[in-house]
Amino acid sequence: MTRRSTALRWTGYVAVAIVFAIACAFLSNWQFERNAERSRQLALVEVNYDAPAVPLSDVIPAGGELDGQDEWRPVRLTGTYLPADQLLVRNRPHGGTAAFEVLVPFRLDDGRTIVVNRGWVRPGEQQADPDVVPAPPSGEVTVIVRLKPGEPLPGSGRSAPDGQVPTIHLPLIADVTDAGDLEQSAYGIMVSEDPAPSSRPEALASPSEDPGPHLSYAIQWILFAIMGFIFIGYVIRSERRIRREDAEDAAAAAAAAGQAAIPAEGMPSAASVPAVRRRRTPRARDRDMVDEDALLDRAER
Repeated sequence: MTRRSTALRWTGYVAVAIVFAIACAFLSNWQFERNAERSRQLALVEVNYDAPAVPLSDVIPAGGELDGQDEWRPVRLTGTYLPADQLLVRNRPHGGTAAFEVLVPFRLDDGRTIVVNRGWVRPGEQQADPDVVPAPPSGEVTVIVRLKPGEPLPGSGRSAPDGQVPTIHLPLIADVTDAGDLEQSAYGIMVSEDPAPSSRPEALASPSEDPGPHLSYAIQWILFAIMGFIFIGYVIRSERRIRREDAEDAAAAAAAAGQAAIPAEGMPSAASVPAVRRRRTPRARDRDMVDEDALLDRAER
C-alpha cells in the first residue's frame, strides 16, 4: 500500500470526523436553545403564577392579544358560563389515564368571551366518554383563571367526535361553538369560582419545575464530537503502529535470510568450488598426466 493511498484514507477519516462534529454542534446548539426556552418558561411561572389577579382588560385589552410575558398571569373574570357550548378535550394525560379536559366558554360583562378550562375528568367505567361531567355554576360568576396561549392543531391530523376537540386550538373552538366574540389569543385555566359549585372537575396540576435534560444533552453532543476526533486519532495511530511492526518483521526476515547464506567456518561454499577449480593452471594439469603415465609403465613391467 503506497503512502499516497494511506494519506488519502486518513484524510477521509478526518473528513468524516469533521462532518460528525458539525452535526453534533448543530444538535448541541438545538439543545442549548431548548434549555434557554425552558428556563424562560420557568422564570415566567415563578414571576406570574402566584401574582395577584387583575381584570382581564388589564392584560388583554379589547382588540389586543396576550403578550408572551403574561403567560400564567392570574386574571379575574365576571360574567356567565355558556354550558350549551361545553367541549371536551380528549386524550389528555392526567391521573395515569387518557383523561378529558373540560372547556366552557365564559361571556364577560363587556361582551367578550373567553374559554375556561375547568379541569379534567376520567373516562367512563364502561365506555371511553366520561360518566359524569360536573356542570359549571349558573348565573353571574366571578372566576379567577391563569392565562395560557392556545395550542396548535395536532400534526397527525387526528380529529374528535362531536362535542370534543383534539387539542385546545382556539380558532377551531370558535368554529364549532356559538360563543360569539371568542378571545383567540388565550384561554384561562380555572383557579376558583365564586359562587363555588358543589362539585367540579379535578384541578389541573401546577406546571413542573423540572428544567429538563436539555443542558445535559447539549454537553453530551459536545463530548460526542470530541470523542469522534479521539476515535479517528486512535485508528490512525493503530494503523501506523501496524505498518511499523510489519516493516520491522520484514527487516528481521531479510536479516535472517542473509545469516543463512553465510557458510560455516573452514567449509567452502558450493559457489566457491568452481572458482577453486578454475584457478588450476595448465601446467598443473600436465604434471598430473606425467604422473599417470609413470604409474601405467610400472604396471606393465
